[in-house]
Amino acid sequence: MRMILTLGLGLALGASGALASATTVALANETKPPLREVSQIDDAMLWVAMAIEISDKCTEIDPRTLKGLSVLYDLRGQALDMGYSDTEIRAYIRSRDEKARMRARGEKYVKSKGLNPSDPAALCKLGHSEIARSSRIGVLLKAK
Repeated sequence: MRMILTLGLGLALGASGALASATTVALANETKPPLREVSQIDDAMLWVAMAIEISDKCTEIDPRTLKGLSVLYDLRGQALDMGYSDTEIRAYIRSRDEKARMRARGEKYVKSKGLNPSDPAALCKLGHSEIARSSRIGVLLKAK
């Protein structure tokens, strides 16, 4: 399942498209913050990552894979509309530093709920809670 979601993430956020000229990209880079600082993109990536982690660790919960892929395609479109290139998007999603930062953000979120992020039972509890609230994470999950 993780391989499918990783592949989908790569396709959704890193699909090839028309490339801007080097001059345009250089000028655009000066006016745009890094994707990690664009909360509408970075926060949504966190919610998708959290849903994947919960569904991977909790046998009681499945991912809504098509919904998750739809969110990722929408995020890619938003980033492109904001002027980010495919190269910038791919660099963001493939970065080990960004993956580690996203993991730390997810663990902080789980801990903020009074739960242990390394405990599968705690992730199940969180997942069921998110599903019940129809939160940004919960809509990406379904109870078995």
